[in-house]
Amino acid sequence: MLKSEGTEKKMKIRKVEGKTLREVMVKIGLERIDTQEGITVEVLLDSGVTGLVMSSEFAKKQGFKLKRLESPMNVRNVDGLLNKEGPIKHTVEVNIYFKGHRERIEIDMIGG
Repeated sequence: MLKSEGTEKKMKIRKVEGKTLREVMVKIGLERIDTQEGITVEVLLDSGVTGLVMSSEFAKKQGFKLKRLESPMNVRNVDGLLNKEGPIKHTVEVNIYFKGHRERIEIDMIGG
């Protein structure tokens, strides 16, 4: 199980192509379903994507068990072009912990 390390919210403001972007970063706990081992990570909240995504490289490095999708899902960027990382081929099921709340979810893997 994860131990609560408290939560932190950070708002970063940066400019891209003359536009001001606000990024809200929060710390959450991620727990592997198979071993109940957990880690604390900082995540980007409300990035504009329509679902939850995680880097395949990060998931493998942390020992998360990947589940292969029956049919890959294409990913399009805001500009409508296909994402250079290619289609989503795997998901990972995890428990997420945030401020005393726990939820089991599937996260789509992006890249590699």
